[in-house]
Amino acid sequence: MNAFLNELMGFWSEWVRPSAGLPTVAWSLLLAAAAAAGHLIQRYTGMPKLVGYTIVGTIAGFAGFEGTMWPLKGTSLFLLELGVAIVLFEAGGRLPLRWFRHNPMVLVQSLLEALLTFIAVFAALRWLGVPAAVCRPLAMVAIVASPAVLSRVATDAYASGPVTERALALGTLNTLYALTLGYAHAGWMERAPHSLLQQLYSVMVVLGLSFVVGSLMALALRLALRVMSPTSENTSILLLAIIGAGAAVAAHLGGSAALAALIGGVLLKQLNPKPWTWPQQLGTAASLLTMLMFVLVSVVAAQADWSLPVASLVLALIGARLLAKVAGVAIANPGSGASWMQALWLGLAMSPLSAVALLLASNFVTASPRWGPMITQIALPAILLMEVLGAVLATVAIHAASESSQPWLPDAFKRSGETQR
Repeated sequence: MNAFLNELMGFWSEWVRPSAGLPTVAWSLLLAAAAAAGHLIQRYTGMPKLVGYTIVGTIAGFAGFEGTMWPLKGTSLFLLELGVAIVLFEAGGRLPLRWFRHNPMVLVQSLLEALLTFIAVFAALRWLGVPAAVCRPLAMVAIVASPAVLSRVATDAYASGPVTERALALGTLNTLYALTLGYAHAGWMERAPHSLLQQLYSVMVVLGLSFVVGSLMALALRLALRVMSPTSENTSILLLAIIGAGAAVAAHLGGSAALAALIGGVLLKQLNPKPWTWPQQLGTAASLLTMLMFVLVSVVAAQADWSLPVASLVLALIGARLLAKVAGVAIANPGSGASWMQALWLGLAMSPLSAVALLLASNFVTASPRWGPMITQIALPAILLMEVLGAVLATVAIHAASESSQPWLPDAFKRSGETQR
């Protein structure tokens, strides 16, 4: 029998031709399964599609899918940075800076909820005995409220209104804070203690480099939009190419690819007064990259070393973070123009974690081989849980605030006659 199999394989090897390889086939099938699961989850449960993406990625990760390495590096790192850069460029292009001038309490809400989140998570983990060198990076990761998840939830729910708009704005702002502080902190994690002036210098270097790259991206796109139609297919390709090039250059120079894209989106909105037609410009290409990003996050996070002793730390981080975000929004709510119930739903909508948090965690783990394993043990389970649970909470908050343009009644709960109609 063995001789027959060996002869068969020898015969077949003459016909085999080099290709992209089995990993490409595996990723293609994984994305196909994620797309189908996302559609079914939304249709039969009313949850956003990304819940289906995450479930498929989680199953693949637990099954030992060998498509990624931790900490992220090479192709997987670039794909995640590119996906995050596209999402943050869009988020920056929609950040209403004039709104903050007319309603500065929204900016106060953003600063207060970010500060309280950092303090609450740091204090909770220190109380449970986690070293301060691990608490600081985890507290910075916890600041983020994923703009990618929030935008997908809002899109799938066809949502608009004060809670939705504030959640997107605050999520973009606290991502800006976390990326700036996180990349600066990673630069001196393994070094001797720095003075406050040296730490501020590190922050300014990261912010300055990212600002320069983001400015160049915005200028290039502004010049292109003067001679190209915003709805042209070529404009879409140009946008993707410039964002990809900017992300690679920012990371190479020592800045943050995601931060540069966010700043580029903000500056382009100021330079280009025409209406922003982002979804029509990028269409399927951006959707594919976004889906790949969610699947990649869940595959990587599911491969963490899950254990009961770490569960209490993960739950403490999630609980402290959620309470701090609700409290921060509520404390600064007077004078912001929102009701107390809207403040509560806004705080719940700020709960998702996803790709930006994973990018920060990977950066911390790479920068600190000493503390990296402990950061990984706590950060990855928290990110995976809050990618799913955060999306569910954000969906509940949007529907509870009555900001979805369609009733929350999935096919699973409709009568057969309604489904057929």
